[in-house]
Amino acid sequence: MKNRIKIIGIGNDGKQSLLPIYEKWIYESEILVGGERQLSFFKDYQGEKIVIKGDLSSLVTYLSNEKKRMVVLASGDPLFYGIGSYLAKKLDVEIYPYISSMQQAFAKMNESWQDAYVLSVHGRSMKGLAQRINGRKIVALLTDATNSPSQIARYLRSFGMDEYRAFVAENLGGENERCAFYRLEEMENTEFSPLNVVILQKTSEGKVWKFGIDDEEFHQRKPEKGLLTKKEIRTLSLSELKLTESSIVWDIGTCTGSVAIEASMIAKEGQIFAIEKNDHDLENCRLNMAKFRTDFSVVQGKAPNRLDEFPDPDAIFIGGTAGGMEEILTVCCSRLKKGGRIVLNAVTIENLMQAVDGFKRSGFEVNITLAQVSRSKPILNLTRFDALNPIYIISAQHKEGESSC
Repeated sequence: MKNRIKIIGIGNDGKQSLLPIYEKWIYESEILVGGERQLSFFKDYQGEKIVIKGDLSSLVTYLSNEKKRMVVLASGDPLFYGIGSYLAKKLDVEIYPYISSMQQAFAKMNESWQDAYVLSVHGRSMKGLAQRINGRKIVALLTDATNSPSQIARYLRSFGMDEYRAFVAENLGGENERCAFYRLEEMENTEFSPLNVVILQKTSEGKVWKFGIDDEEFHQRKPEKGLLTKKEIRTLSLSELKLTESSIVWDIGTCTGSVAIEASMIAKEGQIFAIEKNDHDLENCRLNMAKFRTDFSVVQGKAPNRLDEFPDPDAIFIGGTAGGMEEILTVCCSRLKKGGRIVLNAVTIENLMQAVDGFKRSGFEVNITLAQVSRSKPILNLTRFDALNPIYIISAQHKEGESSC
């Protein structure tokens, strides 16, 4: 009978971090697997050593066919953003964790961490980090050489998030351990060891935006204002999209980015992708992203061009088609995930009919809301109403049991 593979967590201080029984298992094994740093703690090991270099699928294939006694070494807690969770889904394993780097960092900081928002930017993009952490009291980040503490500080400062101070814990448990608090400006100009954990602690109140941002808050074209989705239409359209925290969203014809920005605040753990053809609007969109602390992907182009660069969406908002509605609907209907929704805003009856016909040809159910909104406006000591342009809000969804196109 094949032995279960043991996955053992180890600290930066090597063998000293291990229980005696764990060390016994390691030396009794015939194959020792781990990163170069973990394996370097066992120079006197007599069995075969295998260095993990990133191709985990090949490693799984090898381990599943090998009948010798094996131990896999992992850093800290193998199940905390580690190799343990991946291997546990593929192989018959036993996991023996050490203290995670995050536990150690909070202990050095003398802070509890049950309420911390924890995420990893180790080997991952920081895209979307701004909206994920904005307003949170304490945030813990696993870093890497690219997403270093200085780069994190630079990123946060670009969104004006100076209400945070940082605690950086380097080489935890090792000979060169260093732990200290930093202002973001200070952290941006400091060099750190590649082995570190960053904890962000809010020390003052920063700006947190509520759903339904006033139109005047957005950077937009001047003096030619009006090229943004108005607050009332924006909130109705977003409610029709039925977004979740993890939705993948397209915003076609984003203009100032108002819909994409509010979508980012709802789908904090998801991904937002926007496209805009106009240079000036794109510049305003990026200014608004910084102001409202949202970090989504926006490209310049005329849809349906460049939509192939986006992953398949759960929801699509179409604010403008620039005369290419048929082609845009064909792409959107074919790419939308099952159960997803498309919301299109139309001003003219002709665009309304073209959109409805296009959706129905693709096997979608269509609902239309005609939004006629008037806003109060003072006139001397009295009040009157100014009407906004009527907007058709067209919501489309797959018919039950049918596929699009």
